[in-house]
This record gives sequence, structure tokens and C-alpha cells, in this order.
Amino acid sequence: MKDTFKHKGLRQQLVDTIRDKGITDEKVLKAIGNIPRHLFMDSGFLDHAYQDKAFPIAADQTISQPFTVAFQTELLRVKPGDNILEIGTGSGYQTAVLCELGAKVFSIERQLELFKLTSKFLPKLGYRPKKLIFGDGYIGLKEEAPFDGIIVTAGAPFVPRPLMSQLKIGGRLVIPVGENVQTMTLFVRNGPKDFEKHEFGEFRFVPLLEDKN
Repeated sequence: MKDTFKHKGLRQQLVDTIRDKGITDEKVLKAIGNIPRHLFMDSGFLDHAYQDKAFPIAADQTISQPFTVAFQTELLRVKPGDNILEIGTGSGYQTAVLCELGAKVFSIERQLELFKLTSKFLPKLGYRPKKLIFGDGYIGLKEEAPFDGIIVTAGAPFVPRPLMSQLKIGGRLVIPVGENVQTMTLFVRNGPKDFEKHEFGEFRFVPLLEDKN
């Protein structure tokens, strides 16, 4: 669990890379610069931890490309104290970014192996989400709703209705929508039945799986 000056230097290079790619939110860039991404990956990938690439983790999942994490986070516009629902805890890297921004994070993971690993691992690094849940992300987390923001970190063939209904008025849902290639999509809830939709180009994610528990 070492984080050396070399790691910190590599992280700053990564921050410069994603800034060059268009990320402008300084709080998001600072979070990426603070988080020891190499600790979220198998030791065999240490050399690759600070490249702007996705990499495989347990349970046939991936740790997302840092630019993608930063892009989704920037769209969420997280403020300290916001209640944020994350669908797909995965490695916990995105969770850590949200914690760095001062959010109260509720995160759902449907792969038991990943859920067990990440639940133990995040607190060791000092990241304490409000709740980590083993369950079906398609149904959201009604008992903790409404949320200031919802972020989906896997490709969804469609937008799950429960997630729309669990957004606060003024809340933001960031979700990659599509089968093989996804379009990054932002929904802003302006009223009980009024959602504003924005699309931000193509990304590739592992698929969001439902009802597999």
C-alpha cells in the first residue's frame, strides 16, 4: 500500500493529460491527482496505472479510463454534501473521486467478488462512502432517494426508469447509453416530469447487468 513520490509525479502527468483532453473542473483534476490509482489495480499493472487507459480488474470488469471518470464527474457538478448514487462500484476508483469531492456516496455493485474486495479496500485508503450495497443497479436505491446526482459507470442499453424517478428536482443523471458503443448522456430534472437531455459523444463501457443476483 505504498504511494511514493514517483507515483505522485506520474499522477500529475496524468492530470496534465486529461486537462489537455478538455477537463476544466479544477476540483475534479485535484481529486484525480490525489488518488493513488495504482492501488486500485493488480500489481502486474502498476506500470500502466497512470496511463489514460482502462484496465481489467476482477470479475471481468474494468477500471475506467481516468479521462472518462473525470468527464462523467465533471458532468455531475458535485458539491460538498451532495447525495450521489453510483451504479457500479467496480474497483472503487470513481467512488474515491466522489468522496474526494465531499459527496455522500451510495454505491451499488452486482458482482459479489468486487463488492467484497472494494468494501474492505476503500476504508483502508480513508474513503468512507455512506453505503456500499450488493444489489441490482437498475432499481436504484429508493430508500435513500432523492439524489442530487446519479452516475452510472457501465453501459446501459436503456435508461432505467427508477433512476430517473430517484433524482431530485435540479438533480443530474450521467449515464452511458447504448449496446456496443455508448453515448454519454446527461439528464437534468427540471420538474416532476420534465427532463432535459444532453448528449456528449461516444464511449465504450462494460455492460450494465440486471437481475443477476
